[in-house]
Amino acid sequence: MPAYDRRAWQLAIMAGFIVDGAVAALLSLLVLRVRRIDLRAADVRDALQAAEATTAEAALIPQVADAVDDVLAEGLQHHLFLGRVLEKVKK
Repeated sequence: MPAYDRRAWQLAIMAGFIVDGAVAALLSLLVLRVRRIDLRAADVRDALQAAEATTAEAALIPQVADAVDDVLAEGLQHHLFLGRVLEKVKK
C-alpha cells in the first residue's frame, strides 16, 4: 500500500474517532438535559398537586369571608356603642 493511501486511511480513522467522540459527548449532554427536564417537570407536577390540595376547600372561602364581615360589623357596633358611652361618661 503506498504511503499516501496509508496516510489517507489513518486520517479517515482519526476523523472517525473524533466524530464518534463528539457524538458521544453530545448524546451525553442530551441525556443530562433530559434528566434535568424530567426532574423539573416532576417538581412542577408536585407543586401543582400541592396547589390543588391547598385550594381543594376553596368553596369555604366565601363562607369564611361572610363570617369575617359579620365579625367586623359586630366590632363596629361595639366601637360605636363604646364611643357614645364614653362621650356621656366624659360629660
